[in-house]
Amino acid sequence: MGKLIITDSTGQSQDFPLTKERVTIGRHPDNDIPLNDKAVSGHHAVVITILQDSFLEDLDSTNGTQVNGKAIAKHPLSDGDLISIGRNTLKYEGEAAADDDFEKTMILKPGQLGAAFDRHIGAATEAGSIPGSPPPTTARPLLGKLRVTSGPNQGKELELSKALTTIGKPGVQVAAITRRADGYYIVHVGGESGGAKPLHNGAPVESTARKLSDGDSVELVGTQMTFMLLK
Repeated sequence: MGKLIITDSTGQSQDFPLTKERVTIGRHPDNDIPLNDKAVSGHHAVVITILQDSFLEDLDSTNGTQVNGKAIAKHPLSDGDLISIGRNTLKYEGEAAADDDFEKTMILKPGQLGAAFDRHIGAATEAGSIPGSPPPTTARPLLGKLRVTSGPNQGKELELSKALTTIGKPGVQVAAITRRADGYYIVHVGGESGGAKPLHNGAPVESTARKLSDGDSVELVGTQMTFMLLK
């Protein structure tokens, strides 16, 4: 579980553990993290936490939100990130997760998609989890996968065997696919301000998770994919 740390001008710090899926930040007292600062909007930003990963989203605030000195709209948080909201600085401290708890696969751009899949398959093999092997007998949904249906990597497949897989191009489009007890969900977690969002069955994916069904289409960074359940 990650946390945000605020240090005031006297050097006193206050920790805010990210125990909820959505933690709001703003000037109004109904926020999870209230900031008494006129430069801060009433509901300024929100931190969305999925498993052990957290993502910061600016809520169309008046003065904007910065991470490490750069303005953001949505941003996947990394340990040590410094968030600037008004005159306040919040430090994000993340908790490292075990490799078998989740997996991040970054598809950098269509021309590098094949290499990303090769790295994924190699890592799975080294860990003793051969792609195509039966899923665990625990209470989990059917194993899902993404199949590329456009571009030079058409036909490539990525098994979604971990609890969390992030795909996309950092700074352009990033989506997270989570594997839950009742199935798979996709959520938009990062990208350039005002940029295009990933598409799920032709509809933009926002910061609210959308459930994936067998045969659904996903488009990310100009790459079209189909979500499939292995039966």
